[in-house]
Amino acid sequence: MDLRELDRHTLLVLDKLVAAVTPADLTRPTPCSGWTLADLLRHQVSENHAFATAAREGSAPDWDAGVLGDDPYAAYRASVDDFLAAFAGDAVLERQLTINHFGTFPGSIAAHMHLVDTVAHGWDLARALGLPYEPDAEAVYIATKLAERIPDEGREKNGSFAHSVAVPADASALDRFLALLGRDPAWTAVS
Repeated sequence: MDLRELDRHTLLVLDKLVAAVTPADLTRPTPCSGWTLADLLRHQVSENHAFATAAREGSAPDWDAGVLGDDPYAAYRASVDDFLAAFAGDAVLERQLTINHFGTFPGSIAAHMHLVDTVAHGWDLARALGLPYEPDAEAVYIATKLAERIPDEGREKNGSFAHSVAVPADASALDRFLALLGRDPAWTAVS
């Protein structure tokens, strides 16, 4: 399956989660250290728009400009639509895109990076809301292939993910992916 189609399917899973968010949920803690659900959603809105801008213009001047406004779901949905439209054409996969503080890559790698972010933050959203999360198994597999290549050193400096954590040998594919990105698959919000 086309990487962009996997990302689109994963974004549809997230869409259902974000649609369930109430104003009271926005203060919930998330597995992202120090972030509330509002912070996580704003990050996703920022990233989706910035990836879209990079796809159209080669780079994005601001990777932290997302605004939730009075309707977080509408802001999220608009950012997803922007991202999907910007990555719709095949030419974007060959174009060189500068991705925040990570560097310049072909659009195909940028799309892969977005998939990693989407799969990981989908789990974050689901955990914060106490909802099940069932991303496409192929999306998890493909995202894991890139996550395996992210070096542990320097993660604090570039603000990407935490250091990887150990999981049991019999951990699920999703749990192994999450652990590569420094998430504790057993994380739950403290009541």
